Amino acid sequence: MARLQFNSDNERLESLDQHLEHYMLPEEIASAKVIIQEILELKREKNAVILGHNYMTPDVFHGVSDFIGDSLALARHAVETTSDIILFNGVHFMAETAKILNPQKKVLIADLKAGCSLAESISATEVRELRKKFPGLPVVTYINCTAEVKAECDVVCTSANAVQIINSLTEDEVIMVPDGYLAANVQKQTDKKIHIWAGKCMVHELFSATDIEMAKRQYKDLTVITHPECKPEVNSLADFSGSTSQMAGFLKKSKSKKVMLFTECSMGDNLRAEFPEIQFVSTCQTCPHMKKITLTRVRDALLNEQYEVDVAPAVLDRARKSLDRMLELSH
Repeated sequence: MARLQFNSDNERLESLDQHLEHYMLPEEIASAKVIIQEILELKREKNAVILGHNYMTPDVFHGVSDFIGDSLALARHAVETTSDIILFNGVHFMAETAKILNPQKKVLIADLKAGCSLAESISATEVRELRKKFPGLPVVTYINCTAEVKAECDVVCTSANAVQIINSLTEDEVIMVPDGYLAANVQKQTDKKIHIWAGKCMVHELFSATDIEMAKRQYKDLTVITHPECKPEVNSLADFSGSTSQMAGFLKKSKSKKVMLFTECSMGDNLRAEFPEIQFVSTCQTCPHMKKITLTRVRDALLNEQYEVDVAPAVLDRARKSLDRMLELSH
């Protein structure tokens, strides 16, 4: 988890040029700064904290986030925050997760329609049916799912800790939902038998082994980094595969000068300023749900305290248990 620390709003605004110059024109940056200033003032006025997922566009990611990271990092901070309002710049299941971990706080999202293809790929009813089909087996769910699904499962995992969570269970067989590719990639790293649900991420399923083969032929000395939501045959050709936070950690230790990220394209946009010595070769695959979160929508959400995310108490209590177990097992 990373905290964006600035001594003043002016310091943040002055640093934005270097973060946005690879992504926006000068006049676009100037316009963005006006809205960013409004958001920063609203945050102070309303004692709000903004959590920014790694797939946010750079203006949102660097411009207004207090904490940035992947799902695991942001879930941890959601537990620790003392702010009255949490504005989650990500998709709906992420904001739901923050609400589950902070039921007493107001949790907002800038667009209620910012969904997730994985979250839509399985229902609570289908999890119950899996339990009937495989009685007695624990159910591990990827965090990319609804609160109702989390409530039906034994433990949550993220792409960063999936192998650790699976291996921490005493049973020899487990059920893993909803991401079939993540489960297949985990299966290669554990002796446990995983019963897999065939959900897919609409972004990561687009990448193919041929894409990597062509890229490596085209670019000399290219380092390929993939996300575990990609197909196993894609990950098998990568130089490194990991969560978005793990990608950044790999780059800090790596001597790579030319990198291609097989994940949502804003990840590369957000890393360019942190690693100016690296040439990032973009894949240009975007998540339409993540891109619903814009500066104007973030401002309006805070201004009007609109698009509050809520979870029914009975669902929240059960979902909280599966999330708490993840946090306990992944320390």
